[in-house]
Amino acid sequence: MDKNFVSYYNFSKMSFDISKEQEIFLEGVDHICKSIRSYEEKCYLEERLNEKVIPEFGKIGMLGCPISRKYGGLGYDILTYILAIERIGKEGSSMRTFFSAHTSIGQMILQGWANEEQKKEYLPKTCDGKSIMAFALTEPLAGSDPSSIITKFEDKGDHYILKGKKHWIGNGTFANLMTTYAKEDSDSGSGNRNVSAFIVNGDSAGVKIEEMKDKLGLLTVKNAEVHFDNCIVPKKNLLGQKGQGLNIAYSALIDGRLSVAAGAIGVMMDCLNESVVYSKIREQHGSLLAKKQLIQEHIARIAINIESSRWLVYRAALARQKLHDYVEKLKEVDDQWQSKLSRSNIEYSMLRNEADRFATMAKFHASNSAFDSANRAVQIFGSVAYRKTNRVARHFLDSRAIIIYEGTNEVLELKVASQILGEDYRAY
Repeated sequence: MDKNFVSYYNFSKMSFDISKEQEIFLEGVDHICKSIRSYEEKCYLEERLNEKVIPEFGKIGMLGCPISRKYGGLGYDILTYILAIERIGKEGSSMRTFFSAHTSIGQMILQGWANEEQKKEYLPKTCDGKSIMAFALTEPLAGSDPSSIITKFEDKGDHYILKGKKHWIGNGTFANLMTTYAKEDSDSGSGNRNVSAFIVNGDSAGVKIEEMKDKLGLLTVKNAEVHFDNCIVPKKNLLGQKGQGLNIAYSALIDGRLSVAAGAIGVMMDCLNESVVYSKIREQHGSLLAKKQLIQEHIARIAINIESSRWLVYRAALARQKLHDYVEKLKEVDDQWQSKLSRSNIEYSMLRNEADRFATMAKFHASNSAFDSANRAVQIFGSVAYRKTNRVARHFLDSRAIIIYEGTNEVLELKVASQILGEDYRAY
């Protein structure tokens, strides 16, 4: 068995230690979260963007936390980034979703797949907050199955033309930069191989943005429907190689799922804290709620949800770090590194499959656990939590979304099974 594969199951090789510098950074994240909490709550009730998030978190470098110092980021490892996302998750999945869209499925795609010129042009601005990112993959008829996208591109020699529509694009109403995915407008019969990825400026001619409103939750997230009406994309903005689009998109979803899972831990931690505090002051039938066995069962289950999710998420973060380290080393020694990021590269394929599997399980378990925990917290609070002014009520509304996006949990469960049984038994 390959030594790298064995290391995933050797717990002595797993370390969740962070440096003093990283600890100070995470303390800074905590401080900012606390300082803008009341404003985030106000924005949520008014269903508007919290404009303090970008400048406040920009002060400590959170907008480029896992991005290399070479491109203006902090250069922290994925575990540190995930710990920061976990803390932000306490303030709600709305705030956390901003970072998932900007960093996890935004910047990290560029860091992983863009060429050197693209990274130098775009990443520094995304790290200092001058440019905010979005990920435009989902379409009205293509959600859990990205291969069914119908957005098209035409190769016009010195540029590409994009035609199509994307929706539910996080940060979409104000993003300066997005990655998007389209199929070549031809009858080549090449299947998924004709999907390519592109870097698109938000103000490009032919891009029309419409905010998606009347949402159930995630009310400080600005989701958009993005229309590409003969949008011109320069040749230099092809991301990766032509035909690598789905490979790039699927790699982005590993990071997206991991960030959702990490944020879900924060949601559960906040639900537990709110429930403990409330149950110790609320009396019913002559005694405190905290003394009632059925309330204690809810509290115990929330605590169990947190711990069972936390270590799965951290383990997934380490698997993702191994994949990142391998790709970065490959870039240093091989000018043709992009062509090596395929199933034919056994080591890359193994590392990617492991990162994908752990991130999938982490997202499935943590998001289900977060919704269960928020539901239990609402039950503890009773009618008090039936208004959006209550923190656990907002967690309940937002957590319903995270078992849908970044891969519905039904599909993720089948994905885990197919990874175990083999592709011949794939049920989707």
